[in-house]
Amino acid sequence: MNERRQMGALEAEVLDLLQTAAEALTPGHVLERLDGGLAYSTVVTVLTRMHDKGLLSRVKQGRAFAYRPVADRHGLTARRMRQVLDADPDRHAVLARFVDDLGAGDEEILRHLLGSALPPQTD
Repeated sequence: MNERRQMGALEAEVLDLLQTAAEALTPGHVLERLDGGLAYSTVVTVLTRMHDKGLLSRVKQGRAFAYRPVADRHGLTARRMRQVLDADPDRHAVLARFVDDLGAGDEEILRHLLGSALPPQTD
């Protein structure tokens, strides 16, 4: 039985594959490494959409493009968080609610990161 993957699941699978690859991969290489009977055009479409979303960079390699993630997993998560924050006009309210919802451990990590990112104060 050939179950059809949802686009989000396929994008996640492709992203995982590209994250672990030592070099940029062409659609043909991605297709070879994926399990399942996908069409080449499906892989090209997914890679193109991910590139358009800013998740992947690409370089010309022969007649095709070769793709690689623009950041590691943590960088991509931070990027998504920033995009969500940028989509709301009231940054203060969003950040305040975000901090209010943090657990004690996460709040301490954030305080430490902010403290080390701030320049030293001069008297």
